[in-house]
Amino acid sequence: MSQHGGRLWDGSGKPAFVLASLLLLALPCLGFLPDFWSRVLTLSWNSHTHQHITEQAILNVTVETLRGIKKHQGNHAEEQTGLGRGFWRAVGEVVKSNAAMDFLSSTRSDPVYHFDSERVDGATGMLRQFWAQTLLSVRAKEYQSARHSLGQLFHSLQDFYSHSNWVEMGQRVIYLHLLHPEEPAFPVAAEDTPTCMECFSPTCRDNLMPRLTNAQQDAQLLTTGYFSTFPPKPHGKCSHGGILDLSRDMGAKGGINKDSTSPLFSPHHYLHVEASKLALEATLSALRDISDAVGPETFLRLFSVRQVPALVFVMDTTGSMFEEITAARYRAHSIIQRRAGSPGQPGTFLLVPFHDPEIGPVYETDDPHRFMQHMENLMALGGGDEPEMCLSAIQLALTHSPPLSEIFVFTDASPKDAHLFDVVKALALEKQSKVTFLLTEDPSYTLPSRGRRRKRRRKRRELLSPDRFSLYSSLSSLSGGVTIFTTNSDIRSVSAIVEDNTAVDKVTLLHVESDKESSHSFRVDSSVKDVTLHLTGLLTECVLTSPSDQSQSLLSQRGPLAELERFEGLYRVSLTSPTQPGEWKLRARSDGHLTFSVIANSSVDFLYHFATVTNETHPGLARVEGGPVAGVPVFLVLAVTGRAPGEEASFSHVTLLGAAGESLQRVMLNSSSSSSSSYAAEELVGRMDSVPGVPFCVRLTGRDGAGNQLERVSTEMVQPTHVQIQVLSVPRLVPGHSAKVAFDILNHGPARSFSLKADDDRGYLHKRGPHSFHVEERGSFRGEVDLAAPAAAEAGSKVTLTLTVRALGSPDSNYAVAYLSVTPPDPDTSPPSCAAARAPTACPAACNGSSWSASLVVSDSGRSGLAALQLRGGEGVLTLFHSPVEDGDETAGGGRRRHAARLEVGDPPVNVSGWAAGSSRPLWGTYSSSCCSARAELLVWDAAGNVKRCRLAAAAAGSAGSGGGGAGWRAPAAGCLAALGLIRLLL
Repeated sequence: MSQHGGRLWDGSGKPAFVLASLLLLALPCLGFLPDFWSRVLTLSWNSHTHQHITEQAILNVTVETLRGIKKHQGNHAEEQTGLGRGFWRAVGEVVKSNAAMDFLSSTRSDPVYHFDSERVDGATGMLRQFWAQTLLSVRAKEYQSARHSLGQLFHSLQDFYSHSNWVEMGQRVIYLHLLHPEEPAFPVAAEDTPTCMECFSPTCRDNLMPRLTNAQQDAQLLTTGYFSTFPPKPHGKCSHGGILDLSRDMGAKGGINKDSTSPLFSPHHYLHVEASKLALEATLSALRDISDAVGPETFLRLFSVRQVPALVFVMDTTGSMFEEITAARYRAHSIIQRRAGSPGQPGTFLLVPFHDPEIGPVYETDDPHRFMQHMENLMALGGGDEPEMCLSAIQLALTHSPPLSEIFVFTDASPKDAHLFDVVKALALEKQSKVTFLLTEDPSYTLPSRGRRRKRRRKRRELLSPDRFSLYSSLSSLSGGVTIFTTNSDIRSVSAIVEDNTAVDKVTLLHVESDKESSHSFRVDSSVKDVTLHLTGLLTECVLTSPSDQSQSLLSQRGPLAELERFEGLYRVSLTSPTQPGEWKLRARSDGHLTFSVIANSSVDFLYHFATVTNETHPGLARVEGGPVAGVPVFLVLAVTGRAPGEEASFSHVTLLGAAGESLQRVMLNSSSSSSSSYAAEELVGRMDSVPGVPFCVRLTGRDGAGNQLERVSTEMVQPTHVQIQVLSVPRLVPGHSAKVAFDILNHGPARSFSLKADDDRGYLHKRGPHSFHVEERGSFRGEVDLAAPAAAEAGSKVTLTLTVRALGSPDSNYAVAYLSVTPPDPDTSPPSCAAARAPTACPAACNGSSWSASLVVSDSGRSGLAALQLRGGEGVLTLFHSPVEDGDETAGGGRRRHAARLEVGDPPVNVSGWAAGSSRPLWGTYSSSCCSARAELLVWDAAGNVKRCRLAAAAAGSAGSGGGGAGWRAPAAGCLAALGLIRLLL
């Protein structure tokens, strides 16, 4: 691709340049295509990609869940606009993990991850591992890890329908056995069983052996296509197929993949739609099972639905910090009280106290009252010297808080742990979290001599540099936060910035830094409300000008345009409502450094990432990890979020802005969205001919429905570089065992030496570094780090591994962040079971005045034991007992024994984990209902989170019901259950 190419699309939405050279360079693709760009590379515009299937499934089940929670409220427009930026960031993490299965060298060619080469049993086992890990992570509230394993699960699950002969067998329902081992399994063709016939054209019709397309279930065999040359393809087996599959010319020639609508890449392209529909249904079913297993509220947390920025405080608790702690308490109490019962209440509260040498513990909760108890327990004691372990505390806050968080640091001391700066910087940029410092210290104070004092001074162990707070300023600048130097008397008022920045639907219209004299502008569109300006530094002049050319000095407290609150270190300016749409201008003069930040309320915002074309085994756009490489082409992919259905807005370009707000480059955008759903985010893509060589932020520009120019700014500063670090594998950690994480260092500059540091938040690393090595010009270095999980490591916990590389004698640096999950060596993946204890009674044709009943037993054959039950469907009552139910023994009033619990639809799940040791004993139950409601549904969970969906139905009129029960109960055979028609076990 030419570095000097222009726009990618013309007005018709089709490519404006020839892609033949890319197609010739690309290697074969496996599975559904990874993302939207894959459709361009394969010239298959109507193909359904992994990205499309995954996004649609998550969106659909999320909306279902919201409607289920608020089924009596008919305003569904609120559902869409209320999903929020955090939701689309979470969806992006799942999509990224899904696509990485095609891009990572450790997974892209392994048939077990893609249902290739008839490795069906191994792939099914891997699927169930992903499922168990997802549930473990969700139950441990490690949602980021859960999204990673969920993306892996979705990729393999979706590949099954594209790579196997499931569709060709005439199947129109999903293969339940993949995630439910007790469901019937189809045999896989033996290694010596031919599965395909020769095919000599790009489109292969009827090339499967008859038994591989047999519609009779007892005669069907499963097969999947062999890909490339490993593992070797036996003669007569099916290939994956397509013009770039090296196995396609080995007998039997041809292939069976349904990855795309292009016959060049997919011999069974004519079945692509059917395969993608089943893949979507399987993904929907898995998501619904997760929602059932963890509950609707936790499911919404998993995807950060309507996520309000977390309230995160990092608090210095040394003896000089009494006023700061009091101010933080006041501000937290104000936020909690004002937003009580409203959608604006933070869903996550996090407190990390620190002083030398102690850091933490981390207090994390979703209960605002418990958070306030932790705040009330803070005491300003001890310490008294400088510096402190501030960066260590910020690292803890970043690893425990969700992405897109606002982190507020209260301290009056410089950092003692400056060696952690690169790690903290990497975590802040990876999570797109902002770090703001509220400092009650004079940065010019260097000597312990008498003079102007603003608070009780700390003891100094040594003379301190006047720039000792520069790391704080750098961290806030690159993350999009601010650093405020204030006083004890003003800290409570200055902390209002906490309340401003954690508001729901907060967007940024301007964020720049400057010195001395500068002029800036920002634009207000019709969706914007409550515009607030934060100016830090010491102003000598500042004038605000409206779109109608009316001006006001911001050094006066009140005027026609805005109201000013002035404190030491901060000017807080609120524009008068309603705010006039159009371009607003700021002209300021100062004796020092200034930061301008303009925020407002609006649901319309955006996310972005950089990507490069990959032509490995799967053509597509692979996300760039860490900072992009300066001076080379790259794609910029954006998702516009928060637009209401029917809301008109168009977006034309982004502008890359330097730290002082200067324009560095304009990138034109085109839409790449394939979804017509009004709920979907709009995806935009643009090609940058060359990444700037200096840090920059991204400003999106468009127009709203009224024709007003619309602008949004993503405030974190992108750090271009000439070195990359790529993590090649992310293994699971098993308690008591070690694991290796492999990585590549790619040098895009001259030959030079590098230093690598590794850090993790659990202390599992063998060696942290620094490790030094030499890399030739345009060369690479492959290395690995070892982690050892102790035997007592908690299953489901997350380990955050941060790798940072820096060129010696050069500003070039970069980072990679990997999240590893602790997994038990043999996780329980078997769900509970339901069986008939006695046949159901029958219902007459006329249901009025008649009733029916059924008896059942639930048990768990796995190691976890029963955990909970919930009645989800039907209008009757389920009564649970500890022992078998005999005739006449269903009612509690019979005097023989009392029931353990009674369940009706609408009741929360009943926790049964404490009813018996390990909950290994089965439970018996009877269900009674009017014949006018002849069906019911019961959900049963085990302690590992596996769920079984059991359906009950009355017997058909005229059928005789008799069945066993009592103390000698044993589970009926599957054929007996089918004959009784009592319980059907479904996804």
